[in-house]
Amino acid sequence: MYNQRSVVVPPSKSISHRALICASLARGGESNVNNPLSSEDTLCTRRCLEALGARFLDTQGGVKVRGIPYHMRYPSVVEMDVGESGTTCRLITPVVAALEGVCARIYGRGRMHKRPVDELAMALEGMGSQFTWEGRPGYPPYVVCSKEGLAGRKIGISLEKSSQFLSGLLLASPLAKGVVEIEITGEKVVSWPYVGLTLEVMEAFGVEVKVFTPQGGEWKRACWREVRDIIPGEVLFRVEPTLYLPCDFFVEGDWSNASYFVAAGLFLREGLTIKGLKRNSLQGDRAIVDILKGMGGEIHWVEEDLVISPSRLRGIEVNMAHCPDLVPTVAVVASLAEGDTTIRGVAHLTIKESNRLLAVAREVEKTGAHVRIFEDGLIISPAPPIKGRVFNFSTYSDHRMAMSLSIYEIAGARVTLDDIGCVAKSFPDFFKVWDSIRC
Repeated sequence: MYNQRSVVVPPSKSISHRALICASLARGGESNVNNPLSSEDTLCTRRCLEALGARFLDTQGGVKVRGIPYHMRYPSVVEMDVGESGTTCRLITPVVAALEGVCARIYGRGRMHKRPVDELAMALEGMGSQFTWEGRPGYPPYVVCSKEGLAGRKIGISLEKSSQFLSGLLLASPLAKGVVEIEITGEKVVSWPYVGLTLEVMEAFGVEVKVFTPQGGEWKRACWREVRDIIPGEVLFRVEPTLYLPCDFFVEGDWSNASYFVAAGLFLREGLTIKGLKRNSLQGDRAIVDILKGMGGEIHWVEEDLVISPSRLRGIEVNMAHCPDLVPTVAVVASLAEGDTTIRGVAHLTIKESNRLLAVAREVEKTGAHVRIFEDGLIISPAPPIKGRVFNFSTYSDHRMAMSLSIYEIAGARVTLDDIGCVAKSFPDFFKVWDSIRC
């Protein structure tokens, strides 16, 4: 039976970034990026691409994109403000490096200058780029220059801090002067599904990335859609010089932003129906369904809609290395469940828009829950009943903190946040949509 209340989720932020970049690199015509997200982060990416010569025309259903001209004349240094968007910074830097004769100064604000790009810089320097650090080496602000574009090389990259390093290299590699082969180094990998999204968008714009895995002592071609995880040293990406082709591209709904509503539906008396999500999406945050089902959540599909019913929840143990953006949401739900919840695999949350491990622990503990931080995660012991209680939460100017802490309101508490405006980073209309499901 359908629930009475329903919401439509906004377009995917991750896919919007990638589609705008691929459309800007396409040659020989215009692309239509339909249903892109308009948020502070995606606008940062768009402005950086405009600085490189791409042209955007807003249309009723999206944006028409004309790619960067072949022989663009640039100022001595192109200024690029990435704001607080780590995605913009990490994806646009390799693109700049791939454009012959371009120098760009990349800088941001907030915690952006505390978010590392050292592994990415080392890989790009191995392909002929030069970095000049204005402050702490390995962090913005910096100037990246590449007199002759990227050389075709075999390089290694560690993804222990971010899978966006690999996504950025993959997006730029078709522009290289020769074949680029990328091996994964380090000891662990985070957020692999976002790499799958990168490959999916590149494929839509006509670029094939070949993936190889060791079989019988030699590298053999594998279908990237069948890859579920990356073990360092056991996967190789190969990209040949290729032209991006203009296309019509549709941006699907955002599973990250849907997660707050999936969680909220568990506490609404009549439940909630969520529209606009792709059931077989490659987005890693689709895992919210399995995680909350594992906690006892009653969640199921009715045709193309996700239906959530009020549920009695229990604690679980879960590795969230591939879906770190869900941690604040799951931590809030865990504090309202029965029994302890252990979240593992998310040490890299310390270098997000806030130190999310510490921020989550501090704010969730305001409810009376007990939260213990360990090397790569959290253990959450539930709070006493919260209905009718008043909580004043700090957001740390972090959009995901603001949206996840709002779940306490749906569960019956009175909630105030110190910075509701921070949601503009990824979901400008969040509180407008949120108001529509309040009891």
